[in-house]
Amino acid sequence: MQFKLLAATPMGLERVVADEIEALGYTTTIENGRVYFEGDEEAVIRANLELRTADRIRIIVGDFNVTTFDDLFEQTKALPWSDILGADALFPVTGRSHKSTLYSVPDVQRIVKKAVVEHLKEAFNMKGRLQENGARYKIDVNILKDRALLTIDTSGDALHKRGYRRRQGDAPIKETLAASMLKLANYNGTEPLYDPFTGSGTIAIEAAMTALNMAPGVNRSFDCERWDIIPLEQWDNRRNTLEENVLYDKEFVIYASDIDPQMIETAKENALEIGLLDNIHFEVEDVHDLNIKHDHVKLVTNPPYGERIGEAKEVEEMYRTIGRFMSHDASLSVYLMTSNKEFEHIVGKKATKRRKLFNGYIETTFYQYWGKR
Repeated sequence: MQFKLLAATPMGLERVVADEIEALGYTTTIENGRVYFEGDEEAVIRANLELRTADRIRIIVGDFNVTTFDDLFEQTKALPWSDILGADALFPVTGRSHKSTLYSVPDVQRIVKKAVVEHLKEAFNMKGRLQENGARYKIDVNILKDRALLTIDTSGDALHKRGYRRRQGDAPIKETLAASMLKLANYNGTEPLYDPFTGSGTIAIEAAMTALNMAPGVNRSFDCERWDIIPLEQWDNRRNTLEENVLYDKEFVIYASDIDPQMIETAKENALEIGLLDNIHFEVEDVHDLNIKHDHVKLVTNPPYGERIGEAKEVEEMYRTIGRFMSHDASLSVYLMTSNKEFEHIVGKKATKRRKLFNGYIETTFYQYWGKR
C-alpha cells in the first residue's frame, strides 16, 4: 500500500529532516513544520526507526477545503479509513483550527469522530456502538484557513522518546533537537566531539549513536507496530538489518563534562541504559578548567542561557571562555545554541553561520563557528 506521509518537525529544522528522509531514498516537499513524502509500509517502518530529527510520522488520509460542518462530515466519511483502521480500532481524535470558518475545535473533533464511526460501520457491516478495544490509531484534524488536513499518527509517543533517558535535569534538550544540532555540525564520528555543558548527556549520547550508525528507534515501540496492515515480520527484518549495520568496532572521541557531579551521574546512567557508557568520556569539570586535548574538535553544546536572576554575569563569563578557546585554537569548530542575543558580542567573534531554532518554547540562535581544516 502506498501512503502520503508527513514528518512533523520543529520550526526551522524542516530542511534537516528532509535531508534525512531523502537519504533514505524518498522525495520530499516542505511546508512550515512539515515534510511531505510518499512510500509504502517499509517507508513507515524506516522513518520511525531511523529518523533522528523528526518529531513524528503521520499518514495523510485527507486534505480538502471545508467551510461547513455538513461538508466536513461528508468529506471525512468518504475517506478510505477502513483501508488502514481495523474494525476494533481505537481512534481518539485531536484537533486544531486556525483562521477558519469552522473555529470550534470540540465540534470539529466530534464531527470527524462521528464520520469515521459511520464509515467503519458501513465498511465492516457493523451495528451498534463500536468497541474500540484494538490497536490505537490517533487521528488528527488540522484546519488552517479552511483547509482541513486529516492524518493518522504512526509513531505513538513522539520520536524524541528513544527510551534511554531514564533521568534528566531541570531543562533537558530533546533528543531530536540534539540530533539536529549534530546534523548541522556535520558530525559523523570522524572528528573529536566535546560538550562542556553535557547535563543529562543527550548531545553526547546522540553523537555516539550517530558515530556507531545506531538507529534511534530500535529500542522502543510504535503505535503502528500493532496495525494489521504492517506485518510484524517486516519490523523484525528491518530491526535485524539495522542491528547488523551498527559499527561496534568504530573508534571515536566524545568528551562530555559538566560542573554538577549529579548531572554527570545522570548522564552516565542514561548512557549505560543504551549501552554506550564505554564510548563516552564523562568528567566533572568546570568549563573554565576544560583542557581541549585534540585538534579539529567539534564543540557542540547547549550552555545555560543566563535567564534567571543573578546568572547573567556568570553565564557571560562562560561564553567568554568559549571565545578564548576559539582564539587559542584555529582548528576548533563551535556549534552552540543560546537565547542570548549578545553572544557574538560577548565572545568577540561573528559566527560563520546562524540559524533560529526553538528549544521547547524558547527562541534561540544556533551559532556556528567553523574551524580551519
